[in-house]
Amino acid sequence: MKFSAKITAIGELAGSFLTEPEMKSIVLFNDNAPAELAEISVLHTRSEVYLAPAVGDQLVIGEKVFDITAVGDEAVKTLKELGHCTIVFKGGDTPERPGCIMVQGEAALAEADLTVGNVIEIY
Repeated sequence: MKFSAKITAIGELAGSFLTEPEMKSIVLFNDNAPAELAEISVLHTRSEVYLAPAVGDQLVIGEKVFDITAVGDEAVKTLKELGHCTIVFKGGDTPERPGCIMVQGEAALAEADLTVGNVIEIY
């Protein structure tokens, strides 16, 4: 396992990015994020990044599994320092932004999958 954290809160606007076709993403932050960022984020327990996420790894959120297809240049650094990155559910081999991790899976992530207590893991 490269990373494991438990969801502690879901910001009021966090799920809205999933339903926008242009976005299809969630924003992750440690649960000590400032209020203005917490409102748009999926907050989680602080966790070590034991090894850097890489193309070919798997991201698991609750019961859903996704293949990592690209990792932005800043994503590992901000995940380590702040528990922050943007997970984009569009696949593709080029990150949309430096702080993005691009993923694809057989079943789409839904707002209902973002529940307090669910675990976010990278293998």
